[in-house]
Amino acid sequence: MEGRGSGSWEHLERLHEIFRCLHEELRAGPERLRGSQAVEEKKKLIREFDEKQREAHETLREMEDELKYAPVSFNNQMMAKIRIYKRDLATFQRKMKSIDLGVTPGVRRDPKFGIFSTENEQSTQVQSQRVLLLQGTDYSLNRASQNIERSHQIAAETDQIGSEIIEELGEQREQLERTKGRLVNTSENLSKSRKILRSMSRRLMTNKLLLSVIILELAILGGVVYYKFFT
Repeated sequence: MEGRGSGSWEHLERLHEIFRCLHEELRAGPERLRGSQAVEEKKKLIREFDEKQREAHETLREMEDELKYAPVSFNNQMMAKIRIYKRDLATFQRKMKSIDLGVTPGVRRDPKFGIFSTENEQSTQVQSQRVLLLQGTDYSLNRASQNIERSHQIAAETDQIGSEIIEELGEQREQLERTKGRLVNTSENLSKSRKILRSMSRRLMTNKLLLSVIILELAILGGVVYYKFFT
C-alpha cells in the first residue's frame, strides 16, 4: 500500500484478523442458539450475536475505507472477499431469524441487525459505541505512529543533508587554505623581486656615477696632456 505506508497495511491486517474471529463466532451463533434451552441464555446469545454483527459490519466498513489507498489489483481482490463476507453475515442473520425461540414477550425483530431483546437495547448500544471508540482510538494511534515515523525519516534525511553540507564546507575550507598559502608564497616572491629590483637600481645608479667620474677624470687628463704637448 504505497499511498499510506506500512502502518496502514498493518492496520488493515489487524482489521481482517478481527473480522475473521467475528466471522467464526457468528457462524457458530445459530447452532449455539438452537442448542440452548433456557430463555435467558437465548436472550444472552441473541444480544451477543447482534453485538458481534454490528462490530463485523463496522469492521468491514473500516476495511473498505483503508482499501481506498491500496493498489488496484489488491483492492479488487479484497473487495471481492468483502462482498462474500457481507453475504455470509446476511446468511448468519437469516439463520438466527429462522430459529424458533419459544419466547414472545419482550422480543422483537430488527430489520437491519436481526433479533434482540428490547430491555437490553441501551446496553447493546453502549457496547457498540465502546467498540467503535476502541477501534477509533486504535486507528488514531496508528495514524500518530505513521506521523512519528515520517518525522523520524525527515529528521534522518535532514541530518544526512546537514552532514553532506558540513563535509562540502570542510573541503571548500581546505581549498581556501591552499589558495591562501599560494597567495602568501606569491606575496613573498613579489617582495623578494622588489628587493632585487631595488638592489639592481642602486647598482645601476652607482655604475652611472662611477662612469661619470671616470669620464670626468679622462676629460681632465686629456686637457692636461693637450696643455703640455700643444702649448
